[in-house]
Amino acid sequence: MSTTAPAPPRAGQLARRIVRHPRRVIVAVVVLALVAGILGGPVAGLLSPGGFSDPNSESAAAARQVAAATHADPQQTVVTLVRPGTPVDSPQGRIEVARVRSRLAADPGVALVLDSGSVPGLVSRNGRSTYLVAETRPMSDKGRKDVATRLESSFAGDPRVILGGQVVGEQQVQDQVTKDLGRAELLAAIVLVPLLIIVFGSAVSALMPLMVGVLTILTTFLGLRLVNQATDLSIFALNLVTGLGLGLAIDYSLLMVSRYREEVGRHGYVADAVLATVATAGRTVLFSSMTVAAALAALLVFPQQFLYSMGVGGLLVTLSGATIALTLLPAVLLLLGPRIERLRVRRPPDASRHGGWYRLSRAVMRHPAAVAVVSAAVLVVAGMPFLGIRFTSVDSSVLPESASARQVTDALHRDFATDASTPVTVAVTAPASMGTHVAGIATAIRDLPGASLVAPPRLVGGDTWVISVDSTSGPLTDQSKKLVDSIRALPASASVRVGGATAEFVDLQASLRNHLPLAVIIVAVVTIVVLFALTGSLVLPLKSVVMNALSLSAAFGLLVLVFQDGRLTGLLHYESQGALESTQPILLFAIAFGLSTDYGVFLLSRIKEEHDAGFSTHEAVAGGLERTGRVVTAAAALFCVAIGVFATSSIVFIKELGVGTALAVVIDASVVRAFLVPSLMALLGRWNWWAPPPLRGLHRRLHLDRLEGRPVAA
Repeated sequence: MSTTAPAPPRAGQLARRIVRHPRRVIVAVVVLALVAGILGGPVAGLLSPGGFSDPNSESAAAARQVAAATHADPQQTVVTLVRPGTPVDSPQGRIEVARVRSRLAADPGVALVLDSGSVPGLVSRNGRSTYLVAETRPMSDKGRKDVATRLESSFAGDPRVILGGQVVGEQQVQDQVTKDLGRAELLAAIVLVPLLIIVFGSAVSALMPLMVGVLTILTTFLGLRLVNQATDLSIFALNLVTGLGLGLAIDYSLLMVSRYREEVGRHGYVADAVLATVATAGRTVLFSSMTVAAALAALLVFPQQFLYSMGVGGLLVTLSGATIALTLLPAVLLLLGPRIERLRVRRPPDASRHGGWYRLSRAVMRHPAAVAVVSAAVLVVAGMPFLGIRFTSVDSSVLPESASARQVTDALHRDFATDASTPVTVAVTAPASMGTHVAGIATAIRDLPGASLVAPPRLVGGDTWVISVDSTSGPLTDQSKKLVDSIRALPASASVRVGGATAEFVDLQASLRNHLPLAVIIVAVVTIVVLFALTGSLVLPLKSVVMNALSLSAAFGLLVLVFQDGRLTGLLHYESQGALESTQPILLFAIAFGLSTDYGVFLLSRIKEEHDAGFSTHEAVAGGLERTGRVVTAAAALFCVAIGVFATSSIVFIKELGVGTALAVVIDASVVRAFLVPSLMALLGRWNWWAPPPLRGLHRRLHLDRLEGRPVAA
């Protein structure tokens, strides 16, 4: 094949303007960063700590009905554990409990305080501790935060009182997430900086991903603040934005800088090298960002604040990262010229076409069927533990043992016969004249398996009655969930709504099941469309979806082994809950699927370049893997550091996010890209590039078949 360098590939008008006015671009981006830093910096204090329930569910409707009737929110409570130092029923004990009750009731955000005099079961088995349940008034997240802050200040330094419950727990989770985020960012910087210098080869070039990452995160924070003005977002989105923003910045910068060095070898340090980089690697970044953004945008179909906040954050950070990489990087590369290699620590890798990745892919393609079967089998076996997955929800148990809300939760489970702080709340709509009928509903509930204490019905306002039901086990156990289902199945002539923590969990799982198919369809369809636009093939996108599914199943299976089965509790410093948080598999599906396609785009775009240059499928695959194998592996390793630092979080499900994403990236960049992709492409041969004639014609009419750049055969 010819080794003459091609003419500079076509680049868009935007790229040409950037090359003509690089300083203006840099100034504009710096100004944007300053504005984003000033306006977006305080976003952590504006976001909400909760958001795991479905606002359209029966349990949410029950909570709203009771809150409207009582002017108290039964779901938002402050649980106050009191240890008087003497028996609770002693004179001194009663005085101490009354003092705490009076202080709770005096807070303007508290609507109702329940104690052992009004609710049975609030005294411990040994009689030396009790707890009070303070229901707050219906209010905003900020209002509940203020209540928690005031009460924590009021009881500060009192060793006989420990505060917990939903309101305090939410605030402590928010504080812990903010603290963990700062620590993770510092740790990522300490670990990543030397690794970036080694991978990029020089200290100056290593600044590129840090520059893109910081600007991406700042602009995304500003975007989150703007969106938060319209709809409340969860604070947990910040973890995703930080990890994904830095990770994608590394991916895109490494791809762009690596290709720029190739083009410099052809054109020298001139504008043509930058234009060629944008036309080739920039095109890859564009398609890659579209697939990642689409995967994360699929989370917007879920009504849970936690999930749609992740969707908003993921969509914004991906689009911000791609935009900055495609505008700022070309301008900086042009102005730096040869100075990009300043403070070099190693020489650029050999540009030979027949390196280690080429030889590996050739070896794989000599026995494609065997390699494909073994690779797929490894992924299937790794994914088998996922079949036994169990789910839990977010409560104070996710906090470290030093948190007061966690201490209250542990004490209630350990020292008390029942946990009356999280009852099943049955809201019955019936006029006062139907009191006998409502009492009959309470009697029927009393006879159900799993019901421990059933309080007499209370007419709390208008035509709303409330029946509080304590379960014989914890709120998230199978027995409690069956109790909720049994109550809902009772025949009743009146309107009955079941709420409370257990009902919330039941409704959460039902909501996730109902919305998941649409999210999967969106991700799959958009991935197929984008990859078809990239390759002109229908086979390659379908194959990518199948490979991504295998990769995901393996990551999920390993996640179950680590966190549900507790295989690495000592190494990762966590306490297994015996289950995974319900939303984590869905969140990881979106993130991991997007990232898998991201790396797939890196490889497929280069393989297509090689194929369009006249190489056979086998040679195109080997050449494409040689050109991208090192980039994908290095990008994946650095991404694992950027996102994996969240394994240091004290919040269990944040650990799950960091470890799960890192596992998915490692599996995809190793087993899938190194073995499964070349083996399957070798088996399919020319069928890799097949598409129905109508789609092929559409691809040509839209000029998508014009690859922006041609490889130089070596």
